[in-house]
Amino acid sequence: MGKYSETADAKMAFSLPSLLMLCVVSGLVTQAFARPPTHKKVNDCPRGWTRLGCNCYIYQEDKRCFSDAEKVCNILGGNLVSIHSALENAVVLELIKIGTVVPDTSWIGLHDAINSDDDFIWTDGTLEDFDNFLSGQPDGNGNCVEMDDSGGGWGDASCEDLLSYVCSKEAHVW
Repeated sequence: MGKYSETADAKMAFSLPSLLMLCVVSGLVTQAFARPPTHKKVNDCPRGWTRLGCNCYIYQEDKRCFSDAEKVCNILGGNLVSIHSALENAVVLELIKIGTVVPDTSWIGLHDAINSDDDFIWTDGTLEDFDNFLSGQPDGNGNCVEMDDSGGGWGDASCEDLLSYVCSKEAHVW
């Protein structure tokens, strides 16, 4: 009986560290393959940008021609703003009003610079499914579109005019 106890004690002494190691490894494997905790997806915009839905917007007061304004928006990770609803138009108008000291017009991303026949496209490639052209606009006096800061109406203008502008980009989803 003494011999049996010593063998059982030896096996148990060997088994305890092995069992602990097995538990640690098992925990690590379980953690590695476990489904990540479910977090609510959050749309996040950089500091200074305003979020509406899945997009972020920022008003840029420095005056640039249309193509230079688009380049700055590209550097910021987006495009000149494309507007697809009356709500979005109102938000862009408010950003312009808040950012403008002196009433002015601002570039939005609509243009017909490619074919110049009032066949407008957005710089981000989205479809033109909304417009807010003022009465008598576009009048053919320009290939790029500006927003009037008094009521949010749009008009065509020379792409070389120096105007403030609004950029937009998709919100970061994580």
